[in-house]
Amino acid sequence: MEPARTVHRQSWRVGTPSSGRRSIPEETAVAVTYNGGTYAVMMTTPQDLEDFALGFSLSEGVIDSAADIDSLDIVHLDDGVELRMWLSQPRADRLKERRRRMAGPTGCGLCGIESIAEAMRPTATIRHGGQFSPEQIMAAMEGLPSRQRLNIETRAVHAAALWNVTSGIVALREDVGRHNALDKLSGALAQASIVASEGIVLLTSRVSVEMVQKTAAIGAPAMVSVSAPTALAVRMADAAGITLVAIARKDGFEVFTHPCRISRESLR
Repeated sequence: MEPARTVHRQSWRVGTPSSGRRSIPEETAVAVTYNGGTYAVMMTTPQDLEDFALGFSLSEGVIDSAADIDSLDIVHLDDGVELRMWLSQPRADRLKERRRRMAGPTGCGLCGIESIAEAMRPTATIRHGGQFSPEQIMAAMEGLPSRQRLNIETRAVHAAALWNVTSGIVALREDVGRHNALDKLSGALAQASIVASEGIVLLTSRVSVEMVQKTAAIGAPAMVSVSAPTALAVRMADAAGITLVAIARKDGFEVFTHPCRISRESLR
């Protein structure tokens, strides 16, 4: 299945009607299964699904590394796609026990969470990471649009990328869902054995608490977004030790947590 398709449409602009064609992103139901049991069903752009399967599993804490997955089959069905994963025995046993304790259904943002306390706990605490200059942050964000191939075509998807001082943007993934884009990035980094500890996660979406938790799981010390964070996301980033930069536009940005990683001299 292609990530985008062209459809007929009619438009009304500047008081004039017209008809033509437009490219729009595809969206399909993707079921994530482990050892024969469905864990979650997400609405996802059907590309980079192997990255998504791995990244989702990592951010959910189902696995610690790609080695915990014995096999992965991407099965295309009439109504969607199934990501069939078989876990190594210790991981399968732990997931089975986790499911046994689950009291009810969960939402797509925080799948498989057993309690409010677990949902609010940072997935990791970041204590490393160097400093980044405002000029580097601005340059990193300015490099995003030209690399968003699906968004250039459709103007309707989110992106998540990793930038570092040495190589610039080292990986970028897109999806109709902002959570999915970040999970796909996580999986891409894991498959390529790219360490995020000296990099910045770049986002084109608002920053909610789940985005902070997923960034912490990736291991990046900083995250930058074009949009604003929620209050809970700010508290979570502070607790996780992540430098949260948001509302990054052409004229600058705002730093909400751990400003020590931003060169102070240039912030005056």
